[in-house]
Amino acid sequence: MHDIIKKDIISVLTDFAEILKVKEESDVVQMKELSNHVIHNASVFQDEDSVSVAVLIYALSKIIERKQRDLDYNKILGMLNSCIFSLKNNQDEEFRKSVKSIFSFVRTIDEKLKLYIHEVINQAQIKKGCKLCEHGISAARASEVLGMSQWELMHYLGKTTMIDQFSEPVNVLKRLKIARSLFQ
Repeated sequence: MHDIIKKDIISVLTDFAEILKVKEESDVVQMKELSNHVIHNASVFQDEDSVSVAVLIYALSKIIERKQRDLDYNKILGMLNSCIFSLKNNQDEEFRKSVKSIFSFVRTIDEKLKLYIHEVINQAQIKKGCKLCEHGISAARASEVLGMSQWELMHYLGKTTMIDQFSEPVNVLKRLKIARSLFQ
């Protein structure tokens, strides 16, 4: 793992742990901001570790938003500290195992929530894939980094108005002129 990515993930996980220590109304918003921050690194370096941390934080923010009392904060804090410890000691594989264990723990919070949590994690992946595309990464690469199908991501991208925010309409005659110049 690249040192810049490692330092940033340590910083984000530390901030995330601090948010979980003191429960406030603004926690969910802060968590989503942290998740978006990590996605920036993922778009620059296209690494799976940043993406998994972003998805994890976003998924936990959605779960906390809906089912705050069912979440064992102390257990998650312990797991986050394990992730941070592993990264600080250059144990990248241990870090990845710790992240997977947090995902597993989140999935087992409540039997009634099992389907909901799976859906939250899936939607978090799609949402973060969309964010990667906003940063200029192709849908194919974003889906590859996230470990999901392009179809799932494209389905969501097709429903967003993301493209409308960035592109200026081009005159049809101007487009035709550009196309003709390519073949001359």
